[in-house]
Amino acid sequence: MSKLSTHVLDTAHGKPAVGVKLSLFVISGKEKLLLKTDVTNADGRCPPLLEGEAMRAGRYELVFEAGAYFAAQGVALPDPPFIDRVTIAFGIADPTQNYHVPLVVTPWSYSTYRGS
Repeated sequence: MSKLSTHVLDTAHGKPAVGVKLSLFVISGKEKLLLKTDVTNADGRCPPLLEGEAMRAGRYELVFEAGAYFAAQGVALPDPPFIDRVTIAFGIADPTQNYHVPLVVTPWSYSTYRGS
């Protein structure tokens, strides 16, 4: 069964990012519809965001509350934080495949890639 998944790695501390709030949106034209919110677990992961019949071709956004996470870790951040809400805009072209969209983040940088 195909699925959309994510995880968050805190490379500033060398560990999974526990307790990061994230939101998944589907984009249709100029409309942005919230599909789901979740919080990462002890492994920096959450259950699949979409799977099976819910997987549909289209444009999506994942929004990670990275600034709130680092503040909760006791990291001294400027106001406003340099990295606050990280938005990853991506597309699902083939809903029969797995899409894994991880976030690798520090208070000063982030990156992502398509996993499977």
